[in-house]
Amino acid sequence: MKKREGDPWMPAGTYSKSLKGFGVNLLVQDVAVAVTFGIEVLEAEAVYTDPDFAVMRAQGAEWILHADHTYDSHPLHGSLAEGAHRGVGVEFRLHNMDPDAAEARARARGDVIFAGALDKGHGLREAYITDPDGYLWVVDRPTD
Repeated sequence: MKKREGDPWMPAGTYSKSLKGFGVNLLVQDVAVAVTFGIEVLEAEAVYTDPDFAVMRAQGAEWILHADHTYDSHPLHGSLAEGAHRGVGVEFRLHNMDPDAAEARARARGDVIFAGALDKGHGLREAYITDPDGYLWVVDRPTD
């Protein structure tokens, strides 16, 4: 059941037809909490947000957030039990962002740091940060 009141930023069909290439849609327990994580930790821009849906942008990437309750008629709905671990085996990466700064912002908020910022053998410095829904975000930039 949708919680939004009033009209969305644009009709769903119009937005859907504007999408190109690869897309990511994250199901979240609370859109506002997920948006705040995106803004405060990932330095993302909230292009649009309401209680059901949000569009986020950072580092040239765009992703969509859908509240769990909007999937009440979707085949995935039964998999959205509270406490269920989401996104196992998937890393959402934001390239060319300071991993040390992202880690510090996440720590200040009390977010879970899966692995702190480290230089890796493949030439990237990476920080692994878990968002409030349990999704793993990897912020990286090339090492000098």
